[in-house]
Amino acid sequence: MEKLKDLRENANMRQEDVANILKINRSTYTSYEVGRDPIPIKHLNHLCNYFNTTIDYVLGLSKEKTYPNMRKEINRKILSKRLKDLRIENKLTQEKIAKTLNTSRSTWTGYEYGKYQIPTLLLYDLAKRYHYSMDYLLGKIDENKLK
Repeated sequence: MEKLKDLRENANMRQEDVANILKINRSTYTSYEVGRDPIPIKHLNHLCNYFNTTIDYVLGLSKEKTYPNMRKEINRKILSKRLKDLRIENKLTQEKIAKTLNTSRSTWTGYEYGKYQIPTLLLYDLAKRYHYSMDYLLGKIDENKLK
């Protein structure tokens, strides 16, 4: 994740410094930064808040580094509703969207009802495929900036 590295280096920070902010091992953070492991949404959000930037920017979905009135917290209730809205707006059944994302219908239903936290890579795939802002889906902003 080139943008994470750029943000860290522009702040004159070491990987260990960022790992300490996240309260994780340096090697774990390094695996996120080099793209070996996906960064969990909670860590991604924490870093974006720390560096005052959007999740969309860090993941390469947008060139916008900040959005007006951006909230710091992820709202799981809004996320659940917006996942369902995305599915309905794209005229997809739960079965069809689950198949598209290579997951089960019951797992997708768990995301829509907020029972499970959707993994970063799955949310990224959705955002990219259907042109949605991840910041919007996560409830950090009120308008889908990618439509």
